[in-house]
Amino acid sequence: MAILLIVIYITFISLGLPDSLFGVAWPLAHVEFGLPESFASIYSVITALCGGSVSFFAGPLIKKFGTGIVTAVSVVLTAVGLLTIGFAPNIYVMMLGSIISGLGAGAIDTGLNNFVSLNYKAIHMNWLHCFWGVGVTVSPLIMSIFLGDGNWHAGYRTVSYIQFGISAIVFLSLFVWRKYENREPKKEDIEQNEQAPEIKLTIKDIFSNKGLLLGILTLGLYCSVEFNMGTWGASYLINARGLSPEIAARYVSFYFGGIMLGRFISGIISLKVNDVNLIRGGVIVMFVGFVIFAIPVNACAMIGLLLIGTGCGPIFPSTLHAIPTRFGKEFSTHFTGYHMGGAYAIGFSVQVAFGYIATATTFKIMPYVMMALTGIMLVVSELVNKFTAKKRA
Repeated sequence: MAILLIVIYITFISLGLPDSLFGVAWPLAHVEFGLPESFASIYSVITALCGGSVSFFAGPLIKKFGTGIVTAVSVVLTAVGLLTIGFAPNIYVMMLGSIISGLGAGAIDTGLNNFVSLNYKAIHMNWLHCFWGVGVTVSPLIMSIFLGDGNWHAGYRTVSYIQFGISAIVFLSLFVWRKYENREPKKEDIEQNEQAPEIKLTIKDIFSNKGLLLGILTLGLYCSVEFNMGTWGASYLINARGLSPEIAARYVSFYFGGIMLGRFISGIISLKVNDVNLIRGGVIVMFVGFVIFAIPVNACAMIGLLLIGTGCGPIFPSTLHAIPTRFGKEFSTHFTGYHMGGAYAIGFSVQVAFGYIATATTFKIMPYVMMALTGIMLVVSELVNKFTAKKRA
C-alpha cells in the first residue's frame, strides 16, 4: 500500500507539470504565431472540453479497466501531447497537442482523486495535491530557463521527457495496482453492501440535490480563480506590472509554490481539522492574498501570490475528499466526476470571459475580479455546508 501511494504521488506530479506551462509560454507563443493575446481563451476552451468531458466519463472507464491501467495510459497521453506542442510549427498543431494532453489529464484527475478519497485519510488527499503543486511550481522554473532566448518550445519538450519517465514508472507499477484492486473486500464493506439496497442515480436526483449543485459551483469558482491565475497571471505581470517574460514566470512560481506549501500544511492540519474548516480557512487566506496582490508594488505582488497559492492549497483536495461523506460512498466515483467536469466547465468559461475583457480593457482589473470571485466562493461554500450538514452528522 505504501508503494502504491508513492506511485500515486509521483503520478500527480505529472498531472501538475503541464498545467502552468501555457500561461508562462503564451506571451511569447502568441507573438510567434501572429495571434492576439486574447486567443488564449479559445485555446483554453479546447483543454476544458477535453479534460472536462473525460472527467464525466472517467467513472465508467475506471470501473471497467481499473484505476491503474487508465492512469498509465493517461500519463502517456499527456506526455505525447506536450511533445507535440514542443515541436508545433503553428497554432493548429499546438491545439492538437493540447487536446491529447487534456484527454489524459482529465482521466488521471478523476481516477486518482476518487481512489485516494475512498482508500486514504484526508492528510494523503492534501499531500496528493501537494505533489500536483510540485509539478506546477517546477514547470514555470523549467520554462523560465528557455524564455530568455525565446525558445518556449524547448521548455515543453523538456517537460514532456519528464512525463515519459513518469509514465514508465506507472506502467512498471501495474502489478501493484492489480494486486490492490483485486484484493478481497473487507468484512465491514461486505456487510455494508448487503445492508444497503442498490440505488439507481437519475438525472432528477442530480439536479434536485441542492448540495451537489452548489458543491460543483464552489469548485467551479475555485477553478475560475486557479485557471485565471495560471493562464493570465504572467500576462498581468507583464502588461500591468511591466515585468519581462522570464521574470514573470518566476513570479508565477511563487503562486504555484504557495499551493504546494498550502497543501503540505493542510495535510498535517487535516489530522485535527475537518474538510469544512480547511476550505473555509483557505478561502479567507486567498482573499487576503488578493488584497495584498492588488497593491502596486512588486514585492507585494510576490507576497500576495504566495498567500493566494497557500489559501488555494486545501480547497480542491478537501472538497473532493469530502464527497463520500457529503453525498455517500455509493456514488462517490460519479459525483467526483460531476464535480470535476462541472467545475472545469465553469472555471474555463469564466477564464474565457475574463481573457477577452482584460485584453480589450486592461489587465489591471485582475486582482479585483479575483477578489469578487473569492468572496462569492465563500458564500456558496457555506451554503453547501448547510445543505449537507445532516449527511455529515
